Amino acid sequence: MAETAEEIKARKERERDELYALDISGVEWHGAPGTEEHEERVEIAYLPGGAVAMRSSLDPDTVLRYTEAEWRAFVLGARDGEFDLEPSGPDAK
Repeated sequence: MAETAEEIKARKERERDELYALDISGVEWHGAPGTEEHEERVEIAYLPGGAVAMRSSLDPDTVLRYTEAEWRAFVLGARDGEFDLEPSGPDAK
């Protein structure tokens, strides 16, 4: 039996609440290979159940958390070029 839209919404809210309730104070943060500790970079930490936390090295107290499904969708989208930036501004070609 398929979930209704309301059931899906309620399940996703529960998953998000559980994810943000996790104590991540002891997680190991990973930056892109070749970056230095003092450089601006995006860092990720792997959480239980395939979830991922992400933060900026310039603002380590602001942490976004993604379920396994959300993270998988993001990574696949990035690989497919969905987030490629279009040139903009006066020098755009």
